[in-house]
Amino acid sequence: MPGLPADLDETIRRALAEDVGAGDVTTESIVPAGTEVEARVVAKADGVLAGLEVARRVFGQLGPLSIDEVTRDGGRVTPGTTLATLRGDARIVLTGERVALNFLTHLSGIATLTRAYVDACAGTESVILCTRKTLPGLRALERYAVEVGGGVLHRAGLFDAVLIKDNHGAIAGGVGEAIRRSRAATRLPVEVEVETLEQLGEALDAGADRILLDNPDADLVKRAVDLVDERVPLEVSGGMTVERVRETAALGRLLISVGRITHSAPALDISLDVG
Repeated sequence: MPGLPADLDETIRRALAEDVGAGDVTTESIVPAGTEVEARVVAKADGVLAGLEVARRVFGQLGPLSIDEVTRDGGRVTPGTTLATLRGDARIVLTGERVALNFLTHLSGIATLTRAYVDACAGTESVILCTRKTLPGLRALERYAVEVGGGVLHRAGLFDAVLIKDNHGAIAGGVGEAIRRSRAATRLPVEVEVETLEQLGEALDAGADRILLDNPDADLVKRAVDLVDERVPLEVSGGMTVERVRETAALGRLLISVGRITHSAPALDISLDVG
């Protein structure tokens, strides 16, 4: 199982500060101090769970609470599945509920959508990659959810690999020149985005470590697979629905990057029920 980000507790602290502020005025006005409750975290839709430990830490920052996990991250859930049982101070349960569920439903949504794409690649040698299309401040958590869903991580940011996009190439005067400039400046892996077979050939000649074919149709992917001939990894991206991935994944050993698994994944419906 992938690891959670090292700064998770600080991320949770900021989320609680944003939501709770100076205090939960509703709960404090209605629920007497010391009231004990039992509550269940319940799935209300089919999906893949991710973020249960994140939810646990949300409540943990508010005070001691007994939490018995029934399901683990990466497990498939169905409507009515109990994910965890909480016992303890009612004020802690109610104050932490929304922040805990916000993390849990969002991350589970990413894991669920990622798994759908991964399942669409079954029987092929292709894999699903995430992208940098993430919510600011939540990238590490969202990448965790992608891994839980069976996806593969791309570069974490602008700092750990070179990815030459169309605008870089336009400023440099071409794909080949952009690659040469990168090679002269860094020893990091160099990937380049191309849109045509001519650009792809130029990238191969210039020594790219990986090539990204942007918004190709099936015919262009087939021709690119033949041209590259597994000399370097070939990535494809752009407009990848689950249905299109099924077709694309069968065309060769491909890295298929999908922005929507992070930027457009619908939240998985999960509730917290007292009593």
